[in-house]
Amino acid sequence: MVIGITGGSGSGKTTFIRHLREQFSPEHLCIISQDDYYLPREQQHTDARGERNFDLPQSFDKKAFRRDLERLRNGESVTRMEYTFNNPDATPRMLTFNPAPIIIVEGLFVFHYKKIAPLIDLKVFINAKENLKVIRRIYRDQVERNYPIEDVLYKYQHHVLPAYERYILPYKEAADLVINNNEHFHQGLAVLIGFLKSKLAKP
Repeated sequence: MVIGITGGSGSGKTTFIRHLREQFSPEHLCIISQDDYYLPREQQHTDARGERNFDLPQSFDKKAFRRDLERLRNGESVTRMEYTFNNPDATPRMLTFNPAPIIIVEGLFVFHYKKIAPLIDLKVFINAKENLKVIRRIYRDQVERNYPIEDVLYKYQHHVLPAYERYILPYKEAADLVINNNEHFHQGLAVLIGFLKSKLAKP
């Protein structure tokens, strides 16, 4: 079973998925992230100010993403170099994804890609208020990744928000499960965990 998880930047997808992973063994659950399919920096679109935009559907190698998802669905293992968000101090690891009864595919545009969305059996949308997403994005990019605050705010206004409104938010209505993460996502997480464990329990 393939579970797709999406939501805007700062909605809490990464934290949600980390908690989800903790409830299952690697034999039962495989998680593949769109982030590891970013195209090289030099191939990213440049906006009118000369800033590279990493928040577009074409920022990713969607063909390789689909190919690897299909291989996992067919019971094959996949290897992929980790994406380190252009951090010169980070050493990327070679990641290995092994097939499992439940495959989580997560990322900004997993519902938007026309050849990936049909492979998803259950669509989950992580939702949060816009002001909270901005605050979380500032904290992540400025504190954790050491990006200048001016750069963070410019990219949110000109890249992140327009992409969310055009390529992510329209698919909220088509989601099977919408989980609000304004204060916490505990109840929604519990619902999804219970559903997946019931699926695993079936012979």
